[in-house]
Parts: sequence; structure tokens; C-alpha cells
Amino acid sequence: MSPNGTVRLRRGEGRLLKSGGAWIFDNEIADVQGHYVNGDLVRVEDFDGYPLGIGYINRNSRIRVRMLTRNPEDTIDESFFRRRLHDAWEYRKRTVDTSSCRVVFGEADLLPGITIDKYEDVLVVEAGALGMDRMKEMLTDILKEVLLEDGIRVRGVFERSDTRERVKEGLERKKGFIGDPFDTEITITENGVRYYVDIRDGQKTGFFLDQKYNRLAIQRLAKGASVLDCFTHTGSFALNAAYAGALRVTGVDASETAVAMARRNAELNGFSQVAFEKADVLELLPELVSKGEQYDLVILDPPAFAKSKANVRNAVRGYREINREGMKLVRKGGFLASCSCSHFMTRELFEQMLRQAAREAHVQVRQVEARAQSPDHPILWTAEESSYLKFYIMQII
Repeated sequence: MSPNGTVRLRRGEGRLLKSGGAWIFDNEIADVQGHYVNGDLVRVEDFDGYPLGIGYINRNSRIRVRMLTRNPEDTIDESFFRRRLHDAWEYRKRTVDTSSCRVVFGEADLLPGITIDKYEDVLVVEAGALGMDRMKEMLTDILKEVLLEDGIRVRGVFERSDTRERVKEGLERKKGFIGDPFDTEITITENGVRYYVDIRDGQKTGFFLDQKYNRLAIQRLAKGASVLDCFTHTGSFALNAAYAGALRVTGVDASETAVAMARRNAELNGFSQVAFEKADVLELLPELVSKGEQYDLVILDPPAFAKSKANVRNAVRGYREINREGMKLVRKGGFLASCSCSHFMTRELFEQMLRQAAREAHVQVRQVEARAQSPDHPILWTAEESSYLKFYIMQII
């Protein structure tokens, strides 16, 4: 694949790109020359013609170019992508349990616009940008070969390119098999806990792999404890607490579908001390406080309250409300685990919110740990969007 055009930046633009980022926005471009269609490779030059690398272009997107390489002499072919995918897999082998993990995390693996998750012997691909959408089958074929070198034979590939972000790229939302069909409910094991995973209709690609080691951290606090797991989804934190020997675990979620799957997961593991209920957490927490309920461990894992910069203020209010009530429910000496999966809710803002929640709850807190997403979702320091998950464990003293 050869570049079919040349993108030249405006004078003084491209600051994100030049500091290591992977995106060029539409208002940074002076002109585009050549014969190309959306999704094609293009060379990128500074205003004075200095070569900056190669990426793929899409005039339907505000992110006009996503960079694949800073080396303008690179040949973008199967060998190029094999090196990228091999490097991504080798990184996972050194940093995480790879039985189920994210193998490709877009910009953080120098493959902007695509993620690929591995659930045991199944791959789930999400193409969020046009250039990668055109290459997704080639990439999954190459990845299957890379995994086979380690004796891992991929049974099937499923596409979950059904996010709203695709609309911004001028793409239709879609999901379905890439290759032969197979049973899309699979069973995985993580941290000793077994789960049913629905890769067709479950959230994201079927399971929140990014919380893997945060769930493991919970195990250390759960032995002999009474536990409340809020926004439990399919029960992952609750089940890790039960696995570690919690005496009583209650999981709560507003989705009946999620609660049903959580109950199935508890049965799969034989955990009789876990109960799941359908309820609105925002309404339930004050009710539990008014009843005088107390727990040794309260876990707050809400969905992204802040999905854009515009609603950060309202999101802070929501986070503060659930954390204030959650802190009131923790008995003295117990623990609160609280997180945010929103990129727009910065770590500084999240800590500020927690301090205010503690003041309003009239408790003193001691930080145990400040964590982030699992290493298979690596944070590229020059790509701020790759850092999104905040996870704090605090003791109520």
C-alpha cells in the first residue's frame, strides 16, 4: 500500500503530532494534494515540506489524519503490520495474564483506530476509523498467525464495530462474524473466577478487561468481609470478593439483563454467599444509609458519567453524590473502592471530588492505592485519550 496523496500542515500547526500524538485535525491542514479516497494512506509534511510520516485520511472526520508511522520511508504492507502486531503481543506476554486480554489498544499500540480483544481462543475486533476498517480482516488474519506461533489456535473472530464513534467517521455501526460463525457466549477465567461472556450483545466487546488487576486488588480486602458492589454489571467485583472469602456480598445494577448474567456467573462459580438485585444505585444508597446499613467494603464502579467536556460539571456532582453515600455505608476501619472510566474526569478532578465527598460524609479517609487500567490497555503519554480509568481504594478511619 502506497500513499496516494500528501497532506501539508498550516504554519504553526501540528503541535499534538509533533509532541508524539497520532492525530491531525481538519483545521490544522493547509492543503491536500494527490488522487485519493477516504481511508487511503497519505504522506504528511510540515508547512515547509519537511516529512512527518504516513497516516490514513478521512475527510468525513474532524480527526482528518491518523498516523501510522513517523518514518516517511516505511513501506506500509503486511510485514509492517506483522511487526506492529507481534510487538503488541510480546508486550502483553510480558505484562499481563494473556488468557483473556486486550491485544491491540489503538494509538497506544501504534495502530490508531482499532482495538482487538482476546477471550480465550476467540478474537473480538472493534474498528473505529475508516482506514482500519478497510484493513481489519488483514489484521485479524495476521494476528491469528502471530498467536499460532505460541500454540494458540483462534477459533473465531467477531466484530463489534457498533459504537457511535463510527458515525463521526461516516461509517455504519455494525457487528457480526469475520469468517465462520461460532457460539458467541463463551466462558473465561480471570483471577481464578469464571465468567460467561456474551461477545455479541454484552457491553463493549463483552467484558471489561481493563479492570482485571483492580478486581484482584479487591480480593486482598474481601476475606471475611461484608461487601456491597454497586453498578455490578455482570458481577465481576462481587465475584472476586466471594472468591477471596467474603462472608456476604450484595451486587446491585439497574439492568435486569446484567443482573441475570451476574446470577449465572455466581452459579457457575458455586458462590452461595452472593446475592444480586436490580435497583437504581443513586436511589438505593441513601435508603441504605437511612436504614443504618454498614459494610466492610463498598465498591463503586459506575458507567462514564462524563462522556464529554460539556457535562463534566454534572458528572462531578453525580460522582460526589454516590461517593458521599458510599463512604457513610463503610464501617470504621472498612474500605471504599471508587473509580471513573471517563477520560474527561481527570485524576486531579476525581481526587478533588473524593475529598469533597469525604467532607460532606464527615469521615476521614486514608488512601490505600491509586490505580489505573490494566497494562493490556497501556497508557501512551503522548496520547492523553489512552489514559481514562481511575481506581482508588481508601480506608475510612
